[in-house]
Amino acid sequence: MFLINDDESMSRTAAGSSIAARRLDRRPTPRWTVLIPFFNERDYLAATIASLAAQSEPAIMILVDNGSTDGSADVARAAVRAHGLDALVITETTPGKVAALRTGLGWVRTRYVATCDADTLYPPHYLAEAERLLRRDRCVVAGAYFVAPGADQAALDAEARKILSAARLLPRQCHAGGAGQCFDVEALRAVGGFDATIWNYILEDHEVIHRTMTQGRMLYSQDLWCMPSPRERDRESIRWTLFERLVYSATAPWAGSWFFYRFLARRLQRRKLLSVQMRERAYQDVGGAALA
Repeated sequence: MFLINDDESMSRTAAGSSIAARRLDRRPTPRWTVLIPFFNERDYLAATIASLAAQSEPAIMILVDNGSTDGSADVARAAVRAHGLDALVITETTPGKVAALRTGLGWVRTRYVATCDADTLYPPHYLAEAERLLRRDRCVVAGAYFVAPGADQAALDAEARKILSAARLLPRQCHAGGAGQCFDVEALRAVGGFDATIWNYILEDHEVIHRTMTQGRMLYSQDLWCMPSPRERDRESIRWTLFERLVYSATAPWAGSWFFYRFLARRLQRRKLLSVQMRERAYQDVGGAALA
């Protein structure tokens, strides 16, 4: 097992990065990295890691603590050790999911990367099915649909029909959230990856797909799905409006850059919906004091 934790190597100095890179390079490199940013996810993180440890495809795991105050990083390190994973547990002190994803992507050395949420469960075939899609002609990103924990086959089939129908109707639009996106790393990096200087608002999962799809296409399948936690979510203050959704649907195929950088960015800026807002408001059990 290869593990960097907060106590061992948090500074990412040139020497530390070089040592880490050499140790990673001495191991046979899997084709996959799983990237998990987290903030105060103590109650869910261990189960998420366990589900990803059970994947049929081997993967390196990179967990990025975005300033947790509830001991989430300790939970992450304990789970990594318990499952004997090849993993990095690192910290990004700049608040916001985009900053955490950027830091994590900087450590990726594999062909593919899956961005996963810390409160989501993934079936054992998740990475294998994503890779099957990514190996198809011009596919640069694979998207998963969401189902409730414990969903039966009928529920899976129903959600699969929805996302596949939507993708056929609007193929240049993103239909999968950030918890269910799997990228060709070369294509993702070619468009700048996760970068707050490009986009530091909510809906970063849709914006990054807009850029990535300039390199190829996004595919979905009936067998690519995951299970977000059932906890109560308070997203009214951070979601986009119906009007914004309609404009997205209308413009994504031919004017996606205008939509994100001229239209949506200005509206989100006025509403102060920065990436960090996901951390502050996404869940009712996260208080502002935790961000002090």
